[in-house]
Amino acid sequence: MPDFAGLEIHDRVATVTLDRPGRGNALVPELLRDLRDCLARAARADVHVLLLQARGRAFSAGGDVAAFAGHGADTQGLLAYSAEIVGDLNRAILDLLAFPVPVVAAVNGAVTGGSAGLVLASDIVAMSERAFLQPYYCDMGFAPDGGWTALLPERIGAARALEVQYLNTRLDARTCRDLGLASRICAPEALEADVAELIDVIVSKDLASLKASRAGVWTPKRRAAVAVALERERAAFLHLIARPETAARMAAFLAPVAAAGKGR
Repeated sequence: MPDFAGLEIHDRVATVTLDRPGRGNALVPELLRDLRDCLARAARADVHVLLLQARGRAFSAGGDVAAFAGHGADTQGLLAYSAEIVGDLNRAILDLLAFPVPVVAAVNGAVTGGSAGLVLASDIVAMSERAFLQPYYCDMGFAPDGGWTALLPERIGAARALEVQYLNTRLDARTCRDLGLASRICAPEALEADVAELIDVIVSKDLASLKASRAGVWTPKRRAAVAVALERERAAFLHLIARPETAARMAAFLAPVAAAGKGR
């Protein structure tokens, strides 16, 4: 089985790459396990910075709706799968928050659903101009996960976070920058060079000071509070995922894809 996330360590930089481009780097248990393994190995390495990036046109499409819908009438199987994937996502987010050095996300494309948590847990976010964040939960009948309620309200305010959820608002790169969710945006072809320049600056700084800065913000107490909120998201997700209403919305979402496949 191929790895869905890879780690490269070079010149005091740990680079973790999501690598399931044929499915938009959608979150499945295998990808999240590979991601967490990469983060654990990177945390033990002698590095100044972690770079989180993705291969393909999307950063991550969030939970794989087809994988949820594939359980059909198997309610217990669906609940077990959902508990596993949301639990693994929560643990990956907490791994990022506990990472000992600065975390930079290079967001090349779409970030939907729970994958937003990987961006929200990063310190500095560089976005391609074609990148965006979008929740989809109220359209799909899911409860928000990935920090949409656990992390986003603190960043942009409760009312704005709720409006984004209710209306399934697409936050384009410029809006993300205006809201403080991204620190810089650039043309798609310039993202790699822009991030490399940023990484070079971080690597030039004092490692002990970098670590102290991050540890001073993401204290154990603060991370514990996030963990409680993420677990609340997981419980709510399990409460809604097996409803007939959610199954119908998933089927409607997947219908155009199925129709396109039959038309080939």
